[in-house]
Amino acid sequence: MATFLYRLGRLAFRRRWFVTALWVAVLAAVGFAAVRAPAAPDTGSSMPGIESQRAFDLLGERFPGSAADGANARIVFVAPKGEKVTAGANRAAVERLVTEAADGTQVAGAVSPFVAKGVSADGTTAYANVTFKVTAHDLTDAAKLHLEKAIDEARHSGLTVEAGGTALATQPAAGGSAEAIGIAVAALVLLLTFGSLAAAGLPLLTAVIGVGIGTASILALASTLGLSSTTGTLASMLGLAVGIDYAMFVVSRFREERSRGQAPPEAAALAAGTAGSAVVFAGLTVVIALAGLSVVGIPMLTKMGLAAAGAVVVAVLIALTLVPALLGFWPNAVLSRKARRTGRVEGSGENNGGSRWARFVLRRPLIVLLLGVLGLGALALPVRDLQLGMPGDEVKPTSSTERRAYDDLATGFGPGFNGPLTIVVDGKGATDVKGAVTTITERIKDTEGVVSVSAARFDPAGDTAVFSAVPATGPSDERTKELVHSIRGDRAAVEAGTGTTFLVTGATAVNIDVAQKVQDALVPYLLVVVGLAVVLLLLVFRSVLVPLKAALGFLLSVLASLGAVVLVFQRGHGASLLGVESTGPIMSLMPIFLVGIVFGLAMDYEVFLVSRMREAYVHGDRPEQAVVSGFRYSARVVAAAALIMMAVFSGFIGAAESMIKMIGFGLASAVLFDAFVVRMAIVPAVLALLGRSAWWLPKGLDRLLPSVDVEGEALSRAVPAPAGDSAAEPARL
Repeated sequence: MATFLYRLGRLAFRRRWFVTALWVAVLAAVGFAAVRAPAAPDTGSSMPGIESQRAFDLLGERFPGSAADGANARIVFVAPKGEKVTAGANRAAVERLVTEAADGTQVAGAVSPFVAKGVSADGTTAYANVTFKVTAHDLTDAAKLHLEKAIDEARHSGLTVEAGGTALATQPAAGGSAEAIGIAVAALVLLLTFGSLAAAGLPLLTAVIGVGIGTASILALASTLGLSSTTGTLASMLGLAVGIDYAMFVVSRFREERSRGQAPPEAAALAAGTAGSAVVFAGLTVVIALAGLSVVGIPMLTKMGLAAAGAVVVAVLIALTLVPALLGFWPNAVLSRKARRTGRVEGSGENNGGSRWARFVLRRPLIVLLLGVLGLGALALPVRDLQLGMPGDEVKPTSSTERRAYDDLATGFGPGFNGPLTIVVDGKGATDVKGAVTTITERIKDTEGVVSVSAARFDPAGDTAVFSAVPATGPSDERTKELVHSIRGDRAAVEAGTGTTFLVTGATAVNIDVAQKVQDALVPYLLVVVGLAVVLLLLVFRSVLVPLKAALGFLLSVLASLGAVVLVFQRGHGASLLGVESTGPIMSLMPIFLVGIVFGLAMDYEVFLVSRMREAYVHGDRPEQAVVSGFRYSARVVAAAALIMMAVFSGFIGAAESMIKMIGFGLASAVLFDAFVVRMAIVPAVLALLGRSAWWLPKGLDRLLPSVDVEGEALSRAVPAPAGDSAAEPARL
């Protein structure tokens, strides 16, 4: 591996014009393809294998043209204080809005609250449902504008009018200013780390090129592979973060080899052969973690994971080829200002910050280990109260009309009105379908926790019916989840008595089912991803205990970060500092996101830091000295890489959407815990306590494992050392 990458790096350095032109051509080609490609279709959010999805599929089959996933708008009217919506002028304003909304393009129907019994008991609040023939993604701007104009006209009558539903909902967005903030902070960190504008700019340049290629490729393939418009969000975020990190490790190793007296071509080749080997295996761990998201069985998550894995592969290829090529253009510009001014390249000193910290940990490893484990363990305790769900309009800022509509409905009709359950009765083959539907309706109406049920609506064939049941509690309330399980648990008795069956669906049921599906998939996902990564690290480090220690450390950091998310977004501690206005359940996909993304990044730091220790150990250092050597050369760069990751992820905390905030906060805190507590403190403490045992590998296993030579031992034999002792005499430019 090291020898192959050494040759690749030397070739890229020498053929720098060709390599650079090739990457520019790739960027231009995929960019052109993205511009010419048709718009990404709305593939929906199908969740195979859950009851609520089966119910949606049944609705689409038995009620043709009903568009179960069609856009909808729920217009909420609140009368001025002391008035009722049923009063003459107020009623007329509501009727005008409904009539105007029904005349809009793409509208399937608009129902007046006075016809559909959509007026609250006290007469102060009412709602009208507007349904569309197409999904929210396919709504035209003209259709939205028509509805918004009708709403504005109704507001002029004195009524408070708000709109919920999917038709006019603002879509969660990540990127733009968030990525700009991340890039700005990354540039500052790189400048402080390298002391050179060129060295700071090169990783940024290559990362932006990689993100451009990855994003354009996703757009170009969106219509062919059925990718949604949001698939590229994770790919862009991760591609930027790892692209900067991987390029930075190669540039850092190039500067180190120059300090040892190597000529620029040789330094670039050695950087590709050593740091490049670590990049390859670090990238592989990230790809494994992301591709493993397919284990969960949620198509949207699978596509996001594979797209992000593709972005990471691009970042690895760029670090191995484009970075050495660009180093060929600026072999001296990437060195520090002092080195360029004096003509002498300074090496890493014996007593830099990394080595001093390593010696501190080596003197008191047990104390450091206990403090690290207990601290992360304490942060992980709130995970015991984790409640999974899909936060809805209730956690949106009060400045949004969706949140105000949610609050008005909860006040006028009760909290459960915002999360009605849809009951689909399948009576195909039954002798008395209408009688069975009546029995099921009454049985569910009498269920504890159900406030009301609507009249059943039958399909054209008369063998399928659908009606709604309103819970007494809100969509994210644990009691609503228990109610859904209770209704479903009564199904066997209903089937035996009526000869029909029913399914429970609706947004609330979907969220409950998805949360359960994710929870059930978490352990298999962990086993697959951690198992494959442990095997990979076994190849890299040729040790049994180091991979196990890496995996256990990761579990500590991911549980601690998930506990921090629960503290802020579920319990509300410090929520106001992040602009979180309402707390609620943790997004169902959050644990999977944390496990998948953070595991890959955690193994990045493990590979880059411990591979230098392994390299020093293989080259003759004692175990304790190998730890110090690894920190001397890698600690500063790993810390900078972690800060860059945190900057990229923290930029998303400023987003308006609570879910985007949650993802950004969770990932940033996970990187903080893993890089600075696990990798910088717990890892050296464990290695100090294990001593030579840390690098133990059974002889039989040693013979079976192929040699990948990440530490570049073959290169140290094949490549002659530069003349002079670089430790005593820094190399001249």
